Amino acid sequence: MTQLLLASTLYQCLSLAAADDAGLLPGDAGEERILVLANSSQVPEVTGRLQDTAGFDRVAARFDRVLDLGDLIYPRRPPQFGPQHEELRMWQTLLRSHWDLGDEPVSLVLDSVHVNPGIALSRIFSAAPLVVHSDGLMVYGPTRKALAPEIAQRLDGLLYLDLVPGLAPQLLREYQLPVTAIPAAALRTVVTQMTETPDPELDAVLGRVAAPPTSALILGQYLTELRLITREEETELHFDMLLTAAERGISTCIFKPHPSAGRASTQILVDEANRLGMDMVVLDLPAPAEVVMAKARPDLVIGAFSTAMATARYVFDIDAAAIGTSLLLERITPYENSNRVPITIVDALLVRSLWAPAGQGAPSGQPDGQHPAPLQQLVDAVAYCMQPVNLASLRDHAVGFLDSATETEVTRYFKRRRLTSLDLPGALPAGRRALALASRIPPRVRAKVPRKMRGLSRRALAAVAE
Repeated sequence: MTQLLLASTLYQCLSLAAADDAGLLPGDAGEERILVLANSSQVPEVTGRLQDTAGFDRVAARFDRVLDLGDLIYPRRPPQFGPQHEELRMWQTLLRSHWDLGDEPVSLVLDSVHVNPGIALSRIFSAAPLVVHSDGLMVYGPTRKALAPEIAQRLDGLLYLDLVPGLAPQLLREYQLPVTAIPAAALRTVVTQMTETPDPELDAVLGRVAAPPTSALILGQYLTELRLITREEETELHFDMLLTAAERGISTCIFKPHPSAGRASTQILVDEANRLGMDMVVLDLPAPAEVVMAKARPDLVIGAFSTAMATARYVFDIDAAAIGTSLLLERITPYENSNRVPITIVDALLVRSLWAPAGQGAPSGQPDGQHPAPLQQLVDAVAYCMQPVNLASLRDHAVGFLDSATETEVTRYFKRRRLTSLDLPGALPAGRRALALASRIPPRVRAKVPRKMRGLSRRALAAVAE
């Protein structure tokens, strides 16, 4: 058996290496393990190849071989790789020949079975058993859509980084798979090994902020590209991050744009940092945030809802601050958007100090007898509201949480209309429910409906209007 392990980011390579160190990769240790790189960057020509990153060879040493899917299918990018059904047999023949796989059975460890190239490889190797590996906060959110039967029936397990200690993942929960957590300590070891390789570019930039009294790492995200907020609002968000750093007495800020984000000018951020009395360095390099943390050892990591914030807090024991989560929770649509749970987790932990599952006692500043609901209950309830059909088993969890939730928790993490449609605690009262329902009827239809009939069902209202 030959095992192909697909990685779209350097962070995924690090997590797979950590899983190998911990003896958690599926299959037998004697089988050939091939790391398949599928750079997910929107502009790989600018960000560079994953395997060219300093220290990558230390990571890759865990695997028998390293292959690059992007090199094979160029000029298409790996996320664009989606062969037609009639091409699948041809692609299996080509990959077996080009990658020297022979006629051996193949197993797949994929970063996703919802998007390409993970879907493409699972279709090409149609008899291969599948294990999904996840390295980010999205693993704690529900499966975004039902899988095709030919994929679902081949799933053998879920492998994920235990970024929030003790929090149970919701991804693929409805398939009742074996779930394996990669310990944070294993990831820390891999990242530390990677930093032992000199990186001239990174070291030169960090050398400009050598031994400052205090420093903060600010993590950029691609919120505008995700259409969560406008570019002007994202700039204001970065200003708020700088202000948070200044209020904490930080002297130097390192700003790291997200590798998949657009390259808008950052000079205005530098000017704002200087106005606040801080030095600022823009780190526009492919090195992952985790490597930067390990090398620079900042006093604070600031961001919106990046996975790296959880890594800072639970892997490197670095203080983290979240900015803008309230706005993002309000703006994110639809309710089942996959980013909802990561935003919820970061907001709950870093803004509202809800209990993490492995936490001990009440959060600091929380009076006895007024403890907020534990994070697991919140995540279960949000996940159910996002995917009530796939996660029907969580309904009682959602009801229990909402019955005891504070008004702030209900309004912050849930939408009244969603609670109403699911008949959950916190739903709109009967009168407001009818008005909310009527407000969703097109104006030209609603105008024809007598006021006394506003409480009828949408179907009845439409029938009357006709």
